[in-house]
Amino acid sequence: MTPALETIERTTGPMPTHSVIWLHGLGADGHDFEPIVPELIHPGLPALRFVFPHAPVRPVTLNQGMPMRAWYDLYGLDRDAREDIDGLRAARHAVTELIEQENRRGIPAERIVLAGFSQGCATALYTGLRHPERLAGLIGLSGYLPLRNTLAAERHPANAGTPVLMAHGTMDMVVPMTYAEASRDAMAAQGQPVEWRTYPMPHGLHPQELDDIRAFLTRVTSV
Repeated sequence: MTPALETIERTTGPMPTHSVIWLHGLGADGHDFEPIVPELIHPGLPALRFVFPHAPVRPVTLNQGMPMRAWYDLYGLDRDAREDIDGLRAARHAVTELIEQENRRGIPAERIVLAGFSQGCATALYTGLRHPERLAGLIGLSGYLPLRNTLAAERHPANAGTPVLMAHGTMDMVVPMTYAEASRDAMAAQGQPVEWRTYPMPHGLHPQELDDIRAFLTRVTSV
């Protein structure tokens, strides 16, 4: 079965042995983080396949119903805002199809990293923690864990020990750092191994963050 999401793919070497599925933020597309692939190449890393999917186009309530690429609908950006449960479940299903596609291509779940920025971070964390097979790792950048109050009941035991890298800007005015901290604490309270990094930046990507992502990928792909 072909996944419903269109994707862009980049590899760091022939015959990749690991995959990184990277989810963009609200209103962006799969091209958004494509340029960072060369910066993540490192001698300590195996050949990687980066998969950058495009989220579906849908009306977004937070933006006056304007259609844009979004993994799910947004009603607000404070941590007590209503959450789009059906949209999150649909996004999880679509990302799971991408994981299964990589499985069919010879990359088992334990060699797949789910990563995302902002709304893509939320989708990656929501999906990865509920996935029924152990993943190599989860990377959440400038985002949060949605439906964090259901984590204890819905987290799959297969990914209870999966390492998570969460990174956030101390000057982020889009997703406040306190929201990310609450997400970090919710995971830590359940025993999830979370590596927490902050940078003096707004809602974006910091040069040191790339170093930390590269180091994290090196660790989780060497197991």
